[in-house]
Amino acid sequence: MGKIFYVMGKSASGKDTIYKKLLERFPGLKTVVTYTTRPIRDGETEGVEYHFTSVPQLEQMKTEGRVIESRTYETVFGPWCYCTVNDGQIDLDRHDYLMIGTLESYRKTRDYFGCGKLVPLYVEVEDGERLSRALERERQQNNPKYAELCRRFLADEEDFCEEKLREAGIERRYENKIMEQCLEELADTVRRCIREI
Repeated sequence: MGKIFYVMGKSASGKDTIYKKLLERFPGLKTVVTYTTRPIRDGETEGVEYHFTSVPQLEQMKTEGRVIESRTYETVFGPWCYCTVNDGQIDLDRHDYLMIGTLESYRKTRDYFGCGKLVPLYVEVEDGERLSRALERERQQNNPKYAELCRRFLADEEDFCEEKLREAGIERRYENKIMEQCLEELADTVRRCIREI
């Protein structure tokens, strides 16, 4: 039976880079493209980072019972929805997967598939460093959205508070102070879990 290795962390914790580097190290891991109603960002590609969908399309998938987990964020640009859809991408009888998301999406996906199927990979970065990284990344956008950056940063304090981490059963944390060191610790966890299967 396969496992889902679930990368998560606050915004600008480096989780997107870590996710990509883990895929390079473990090319046998399958991926799951989640869905969002937010606008596509510079440098993103439909079907790679996300499936970019409309609110009516998302509501139709909910009506059909295909949404595994869904969350909506009230942004300065209006509500943006993110969700994982049971669209045939996940087959734990045949494959192991690498996914990326929030603590909330991890919990709902774990509840859907069962506790033993998901392995949490929670990445942490000191808040000042995280804010600096987020600001640098936003400056590189053609149309920087600084207000949204601030909203995300503050929302993460609530979304990833210690109580919620405990409730989700997050015991191990991977500090991303030095990327290669953090990546090696994460890779070691993945290797161990794959050998146990």
